[in-house]
Amino acid sequence: MKRAAIYLRVSTTDQNVENQRRAIEQYCQLQGWRVAKVYEDVGVSGAQDRREGLDALKKDAPKNRFDVVLVWKFDRLARSTQHLLEVLALLQRYGVDFVSTTEAVDSSTPAGKMVLTFLGAIAEFEREIIRERVVCGLERAKANGVQLGRPRAGFDVNEALALKKSGLSWSQLAKRMPVSSATLRRTLTPLLKNPENRACMEACLET
Repeated sequence: MKRAAIYLRVSTTDQNVENQRRAIEQYCQLQGWRVAKVYEDVGVSGAQDRREGLDALKKDAPKNRFDVVLVWKFDRLARSTQHLLEVLALLQRYGVDFVSTTEAVDSSTPAGKMVLTFLGAIAEFEREIIRERVVCGLERAKANGVQLGRPRAGFDVNEALALKKSGLSWSQLAKRMPVSSATLRRTLTPLLKNPENRACMEACLET
């Protein structure tokens, strides 16, 4: 009998995960799988790569605590193709299958493997498009006052942007990041005002 791990997520605290849980548990019953553990993140955006529930699932994957991970939909696990593939690659590394119940994707089947291969191709296409835009946009970003390269005090720009967009003030954000509110304001303000600047900054941070 396969041991199943369930991952649940909702974006706001006034939502609940019970509908997702019920649908996935019914799927497990039909497959004859035993639910070994349930991981959940409540009130957490899918744009955040680091989440308490998801981090715990990733830590348990190498410990042979489950054979398959189930989600209600892909976007419960990740909002970007790149992050989704990173999590799926980790699961694959430790021999853990992946199932999206409402989208009928099971990585243990040929059809499921084909879908994941297709997602990988999309992610690569997205990266190439971003690179092309960066080549054309770097000079424009400089003209708009964006300081390219890594900040002197390093911090996760993507995480900081997601937290700021969630409604945190600059002072609240500074408590979550290893830099001052002034550094955060100086780095993030141009990115919040202009998405093109953000794409340029992200590309430079990857180099």
